Amino acid sequence: MNKQYQLIVFDWDGTLLDSEARIVECLHAAGQDLGLAALPPKTLSNVIGLGLKEAIAALYPELIPEDHGRFVERYRHHYLFASQTPTPLFAGARAMLEDLHRRGFWLAIATGKARRGLDRALIEHDFAHLFHASRCADETFSKPHPQMLLDIMDRLGVEAEQTLMVGDTEYDILMAHNAGTAALGVSYGVHGRERLLRHPILGCVDSLGDLATWLGGCELA
Repeated sequence: MNKQYQLIVFDWDGTLLDSEARIVECLHAAGQDLGLAALPPKTLSNVIGLGLKEAIAALYPELIPEDHGRFVERYRHHYLFASQTPTPLFAGARAMLEDLHRRGFWLAIATGKARRGLDRALIEHDFAHLFHASRCADETFSKPHPQMLLDIMDRLGVEAEQTLMVGDTEYDILMAHNAGTAALGVSYGVHGRERLLRHPILGCVDSLGDLATWLGGCELA
């Protein structure tokens, strides 16, 4: 297996940040604010990784377009200000990223979060200096469209064959496939191992410790 890369692109929620519970809570709260029928937590978690507009359309196809903006506003209110549910980094994430950065890899983020939310999280966790680029769903097409990865590779001047995408959802894996890059799945996030392995993928790891070990075997292209 070729494990030579220059650029490693990470998903954020569910891959580096343990944020599933908070996202589900805030989607539920936003739906309540708009008087929408309550959805099961599993249904809500399934859209994590999509852009917020795409997630709303998938969860509430009956919602008229005029109400999408209200849902976005209420969700962001709950996520940024009202929710007390913590969103810690997965244990070992910082050490893994610092090691990759020290070894000379270029690191980036491709996320379904909005830019405001990602920038806030990077400041909160003192992570910004470790990443060379990032792309958010409110800046371009949502996953699984390849544009996030294409934009990152173009900005850094890296070819697809030198790029690895790491993520916890099938949307990450399909985005990588659509962009022509390799993909590695992590099963400790939103979508489980069986679901991830249905798609073109180098492999699937079950913990962040296993991810650190796998990436520790990578070499610079």
